[in-house]
Order: sequence, then C-alpha cells, then structure tokens
Amino acid sequence: MNKDSKIFIAGDRGLVGSALVRALKSRNYHNIVSAPRKYFDLRDQNDVEKFFKTNRPEYVFLAAAKVGGIGYNKNHPAEFINDNLRIQTNIIDASYRYGCKKLLFLGSACIYPKLASIPIKEEYLMTGPLEETNISYSLAKISGYMMCKKYTEQYGMSTVSVMPNNLYGINDNFNIEKCHVIPSFINKFISAKENNLEEVVCFGDGSPTREFLFSDDLADALIFLMNTYDDPNIINIGPHREVSIKELSELVSKLVGYTGKIVWDTSKPNGTPRRALDTSKMDALGWKSKTSLEDGLKITIDWFMENRSNYERV
Repeated sequence: MNKDSKIFIAGDRGLVGSALVRALKSRNYHNIVSAPRKYFDLRDQNDVEKFFKTNRPEYVFLAAAKVGGIGYNKNHPAEFINDNLRIQTNIIDASYRYGCKKLLFLGSACIYPKLASIPIKEEYLMTGPLEETNISYSLAKISGYMMCKKYTEQYGMSTVSVMPNNLYGINDNFNIEKCHVIPSFINKFISAKENNLEEVVCFGDGSPTREFLFSDDLADALIFLMNTYDDPNIINIGPHREVSIKELSELVSKLVGYTGKIVWDTSKPNGTPRRALDTSKMDALGWKSKTSLEDGLKITIDWFMENRSNYERV
C-alpha cells in the first residue's frame, strides 16, 4: 500500500476496525474510506454494490462481522451464520469485480476443531468436529476463507486470510449480554466492586485456556501482512501466552481492585478446552506481538472506565 492508496476498512467502528484506523493514520495513510451503518448495510448486496461503485477501494480489510460471546453465539445461531455469510460474500465478490488490488480477510481461531492438537497448526483446519456453541460463526468464517482462496485460484484475486486468537482492547463491546470473556469480566468485576458484592459468578469451571491478543497488536500485524504477504492460505496470529479462564478472572479482579469471591457456574458451557495457535509461519516473517496481557488489560480497563456510559451495566 502507498500512503495515498484508497483503503476500505469494513467494520471500522468495531474492535479490530477501529484499531486499524488508528494504526493506519499513525503511519500517515490518509485515504481511508468507510461504509457508515446508517447509509450502508453490509448484509445488503445492493448497498455494498453502491459503495464499491462509488468508492472503488484499492485495498480492503474485511473486519466487519457479527460477533459475541459464548452465550450470545449459542442463543443466536441463525443470525450468526446468516449475517456473516452475507457480509463476507458481498464484500469479497464486490472487491473482485471492482478491481481491488488486495483483500485481507479476518477470520478466527474458532475455525479449528474443538479437540485439535495444541499448538494448533493451520493444516488442522477441517480435521475434526467444531465446538458446538459457536459453530455458526465458525462455519461462516471457514466459508469466508474458502471464498477468498477460491477467488484467488480461479480469478487471480490477491487475498490474505488471517486467523487470530481471542481479541480484546479499546472499543470492544462491553454489553454484558453479548460480549466476550474479557469485557464481560471487566464489566462484572468493576460493578461488583462498586456495589460491594461478596461474589461474582462466572460461566463454566474456569479450566479452559486461551491466548488473548491486544487489538492494536493485531492491527499492526494486519498492516504488515497487507504490505508484505501474498499467500491465500490461512496464517495464524497469536501472542505466545496461554492462560486459563480462572487465571484471567483473577488477573482482571486484581487489576480493577475487586476483593470478593469468584464463583463458577458449572451449569454453563466451558467451550473449547484449549486454544493455542502455532504461529510458526508468522514468526518466520519476523512479526511478534508487543503488548503483554497485563498492560493490554490496563489500557482496556481505563478505556472502559472513560466510556462506560455507552454500555449496559451488570
């Protein structure tokens, strides 16, 4: 990408999209276009067609998606597969037809089998059953990757498909009914502290492990790949630190200053037991994440405290 290249960030107001905007602007990329929701519904083929016909972006970061935590995924499976398939299909196809030079598709580590060997290599895709609680989201992301790969094979379209591990950071969704585990913990523990609650109830038993990648680190990686990488096969991105959900709860509790008891509701699902990615391909390119989990959580907590009025409380 050149500094004056026309760059479209689909989902520019979300966790990853907003981090991309910050990262690109800090690097003096100044020709960034967006598709505001009040004017363009990315699920609507006609709206996407109108946007591409008017703007004709040269580079596309496809970070728009319907996302949510384990409970929200489980309770809205039809919406997750429907919305995400439509968003992806519309943008990938329009990018090809309007001559986009390169498209980067943002996937998720949940595309891999529930019981895949750890660390999870890219070639483990579709070698076993998926985690049932988020299968609609996983299948949509697998389809998006396959669409990109097949558009490269048949049409010569330049695509990159990135599979990061669990993400968190500035501008995350803290709505307690919809959010992922880190914003859920931050919201719950701050509320419990302020209301002098004796205990906080968390889903599952705390034993599953995850890797958590700060969104600004991911944005740096995505720009790096857009500028240097040209392979349609998936590439993993992770922070090289695996922590249990129990450890995470204790760390968030400590950082917000909550001193009560953490109780685990084992009637709720745990999700995939372990999810740690093999990032050998990314490591070989010379990129590594920079933000520690503790530092990233502190930044995220501070941001939430300044913006909490925008979110429903516990």
